[in-house]
Amino acid sequence: MNGQRSGIIGAGFIGEVHARAVRSAGGVLVAVADATPEGAIKARDRLGAQRAARSAEELISADDIDVVHICTPNHLHAELALKVLAAGKHVICEKPLATDVASAQQLVQAAADAGTVAAVPFIYRFYSAVREARGRIARGDTGPLRLLHGSYLQDWLSNVQDNNWRVDPKLGGSSRAFGDIGVHWCDLVEFATGHRIARLSARMLTAHPERAAANETTAVSTEDVATVLFDTDQGALGSVVVSQVSHGRKNRLWLSIDGTQSSVSFDQELPDSLWVGQQLHNLTVMRGSADTTSEAQRFNVLPPGHPQGYQDCFNAFVADVYAAVDGDVPDGLPTFADGYRAAVLTAAVLESARTDSWVTVL
Repeated sequence: MNGQRSGIIGAGFIGEVHARAVRSAGGVLVAVADATPEGAIKARDRLGAQRAARSAEELISADDIDVVHICTPNHLHAELALKVLAAGKHVICEKPLATDVASAQQLVQAAADAGTVAAVPFIYRFYSAVREARGRIARGDTGPLRLLHGSYLQDWLSNVQDNNWRVDPKLGGSSRAFGDIGVHWCDLVEFATGHRIARLSARMLTAHPERAAANETTAVSTEDVATVLFDTDQGALGSVVVSQVSHGRKNRLWLSIDGTQSSVSFDQELPDSLWVGQQLHNLTVMRGSADTTSEAQRFNVLPPGHPQGYQDCFNAFVADVYAAVDGDVPDGLPTFADGYRAAVLTAAVLESARTDSWVTVL
């Protein structure tokens, strides 16, 4: 694998995660751009970039950058991704790919026309335990699937004084809890099972109609909680609870996939194991065990008992993107098509909650 020359637009928390992943994958972080030139200068040293770009456009047009990582607030994703593709460069765009379905669909077509690698960081796919679940399901261990259920719970917006740009629909989009984290859960369950959510019914709740902002309060129109019931295209039933106001839950993505022969369950806060349930006995399959499936083995980068986590997933994702840039597209790489899928699901959830009805997912 060649050392890809990368640039990052957006230098917050997720920009730092991308920067570490670039280095882990053998890439070179050539430049970073932020909201202001001054912010980019500060980020240069913090992220370990060779230089600070004066603007996103300067970074995108630079001759010495091959891959652009878009880590900005949501409302800028589509505009910047289109500019990257028009420049003929490879792109990793944070989710949501776009804040509306039409823009996401436009990006899928633009990526196809550009012929470059265009990826979205649905990085929970890159846990070894998730690949173990996928491998066991594909092997037939679970039997036909009947029930897909779980939750994605956080607490960082639990209190009325908690606030963030994501709360503003002009910056974050019309859906917050589902659009931000619920789509991760849906991507993971569809990826692991091969099922697709075909029909859904959703409810939403705004826990704090107003939130503190500086010395005043601002009205909140996006949801803190979403609950979704769904049917899949292969006849399974499902449900998911999504919340950003569940005290004590920092980043608990949990799912259970229940078949006619066995169940498998994954907890993102305990990511080095997969629970396998059977009627007579249960198993805890530890990452790196001798009998893990071939699907999982590629992601066991440390010996058993040496925990791997979120950053390791991100490192694996970026490494797979860079491999695709070199012409070797790995199995399971999330692309702009998956970002479009997330936009479709988000639109369906919003429509269902608004109309209090079941909605068919196209």
